[in-house]
Amino acid sequence: MASYNVRIKPFAVKELEAIPAKDRRRIATKIQALGNNPRPVGCEKLAGHDKYRIRQGNYRVLFTIEDDVLIVTVIAIGNRRDIYRR
Repeated sequence: MASYNVRIKPFAVKELEAIPAKDRRRIATKIQALGNNPRPVGCEKLAGHDKYRIRQGNYRVLFTIEDDVLIVTVIAIGNRRDIYRR
């Protein structure tokens, strides 16, 4: 399987920086792993959207996958209670 290029939107980078360091490291590890496997165990497609999400504790990472050009784009990172209200 080919490796995907992982891109993070500038707004998502700011959201990641606002998360406590312990959780930030775990989330960053999961984001890096998306390059090798864009649909890991526990990944779910959001209903009504072409977006996916992965969980890390109380945080969620929303991203899109473009299989034809092998790109994963992280759109948003946030607490589970707020992330879906956008």
